[in-house]
Amino acid sequence: MTGRPWQGLRLIASPYHDGLAQVDRGRGTTRLLEELHASGALSALGHPGTVETVASVSPATPEAARVFELNRGLAGHVRDANADGVFPVVLAGDCNSCLGTVAGCGARDLGVVWFDAHADFDTPEDSRSGSLDGMGLAMLTGRGWDALRETIPGLAPIPESHVVLVSARDLEQTQRDRLQRSRIRCLEGNAFSDTDLRVALDELRERVRRVYLHIDLDALDPGEGTANQYSAPDGLSSARLQSAVGEVFDRFHVVAAAITAYNPLSDADGRMADTATRLLTAIVGYALPNDG
Repeated sequence: MTGRPWQGLRLIASPYHDGLAQVDRGRGTTRLLEELHASGALSALGHPGTVETVASVSPATPEAARVFELNRGLAGHVRDANADGVFPVVLAGDCNSCLGTVAGCGARDLGVVWFDAHADFDTPEDSRSGSLDGMGLAMLTGRGWDALRETIPGLAPIPESHVVLVSARDLEQTQRDRLQRSRIRCLEGNAFSDTDLRVALDELRERVRRVYLHIDLDALDPGEGTANQYSAPDGLSSARLQSAVGEVFDRFHVVAAAITAYNPLSDADGRMADTATRLLTAIVGYALPNDG
């Protein structure tokens, strides 16, 4: 860990998908909190922390407006955690929660290390799915929804050169082409070497010292458990993901971390809940070593 030491842990729950509570991947946040409580994993580390939940918004509000309103609320929680000197870990249904998390940390001179099976780099102009969840990284780097992005205090575009995307592999050709035209450093699937990852992180460290760590659980290979209905083969093993996260903490002051996109309905045998709990425990251990 680099940067100031954290004085504790704060779990921030955003149990929403498309701005609706407890729907699809929005259910995953509650399930993971239940698993953390039942396992005693964080208490065993000496960091039980506190838990806060982002307030819901009216389901009558249009979808995009709901998503951005939730991000404004999330930004406040993350901002307060940073001000209190406690490490914020966001458990969110959707990857577009990144907007609120980054706004709460302060986007200036911030890097992003993003683990995901998908690029999340669509815009309203080129998206075929219409999914706001597939636009998270695009919006974070200043693409699309300009007027609504401006409603989130503290949010500013992250330069593409400040982003390392790891394990993306489930890409349409147009999505791959768009990503290749960008300045985002992408390490696809699980085919990259450990040296490739270290080089990418070292190059990012030449630009920034602060980082937001984003983990969509479908970055993991389905052999570790099924994160959601969009899980794809040739992902990372749990051990390799934890090792990669350790490399991030070794180089940067991680100002917030997020675990997203867990759908318990896809996790029929419960293995992903266990895998995610072990991952979160590892993140907290990296962020708050030796009891903080």
